Amino acid sequence: MDLFEYQGKQFFAAYGMPVSPGEVAFTVEDAVAAAERLGPPVMVKAQVHTGGRGKAGGVKFAATVDDVRTHAENILGLDIRGHVVKRLWIEKASDIAEEYYASFTLDRSAKLHLGMLSAEGGVEIEAVAEENPDAIAKIWVDPVVGLTEEAAAAWVDAANLNPAARDGAVDIVRKLYQAYVEGDADLVEINPLILTPDNRVHVLDAKVTLDANAVFRHPDYEEYDATQSRDEREQAAHAKGLQYVGLDGTVGVIANGAGLAMSTVDVVNQVGGNAANFLDIGGGANAEVMAGALEVINNDPKVSSIFINIFGGITRGEVVANGIIEALSQVDIDSPIVIRLDGTNAEQGREMLAPHLSDRLMLEPTMLDAARRAVALAG
Repeated sequence: MDLFEYQGKQFFAAYGMPVSPGEVAFTVEDAVAAAERLGPPVMVKAQVHTGGRGKAGGVKFAATVDDVRTHAENILGLDIRGHVVKRLWIEKASDIAEEYYASFTLDRSAKLHLGMLSAEGGVEIEAVAEENPDAIAKIWVDPVVGLTEEAAAAWVDAANLNPAARDGAVDIVRKLYQAYVEGDADLVEINPLILTPDNRVHVLDAKVTLDANAVFRHPDYEEYDATQSRDEREQAAHAKGLQYVGLDGTVGVIANGAGLAMSTVDVVNQVGGNAANFLDIGGGANAEVMAGALEVINNDPKVSSIFINIFGGITRGEVVANGIIEALSQVDIDSPIVIRLDGTNAEQGREMLAPHLSDRLMLEPTMLDAARRAVALAG
């Protein structure tokens, strides 16, 4: 789950990190009223789940309330990388002496948490990594040990921050790590982390991605889930508990397992087609789950064929076959379906499907064959 900037700052504040006071605004009048309460100067900031806000004109300094009105009128409704601005964050403006960058994420190859810290903040970290990789100090943290004060201090020293920022930076990166671990985040990022003229280290921006699989440990995360940016297809799939991402192609994809679903999208592209979605039904291939998956894909007007790609491990082939058969009796499908079924009890499953095969329901022996057939049917 990606958080809006203001939600990320509220998340960081809960772990004791210093953030600027601000208010959310959904209308121009809301923005003006917030600015009057906070007192100018303020920043008017678009709230969208994407980067590039500043370059797109979505972040503006307002010296007066009249400036707030003008900027709010211009920013609300602005399209930023396909995301339409529907809310603003009106924040008390900060004086900046220096800008830094700090983040934590998981290094899967090392099986450790990775922290990155740089004295070059306020710009895209990818550009810094490409143009001046030595400007980024990295630390790999064993989750069993955690980030000690000594390790944090050595890391800050390695990043060559202003000595005046040292103590404040050490305190914030330790709290950032705490938020990352205890908050079950996939990513926490501050860009920029600033040093003020009076030598305070302060969080000026927040980017947070939470692990949706950990929501059961955080009932309060429901409010974050409610503000996720989803199109109609994704919203319908989410309501059914399906792992779905909408794409722009014409071949609907259903697979069991995220890895297989990604491979299915890739093989559809490999044979000249384009997937309409990523849909992972996980280990559940019963009639209810399959019917829900078929219904979501069937409601996408771009879909011209459906590719069901199942490899049974714990999931048994006859259970999958029965789920498909029952689902087809519950949902009226507009597009032809191609099935590839392999793995545990696959032969038994294929035998169950055989009496139902037609020019609308086809079975292919391999993933590549099934992809070719689905792409051909999609035209």
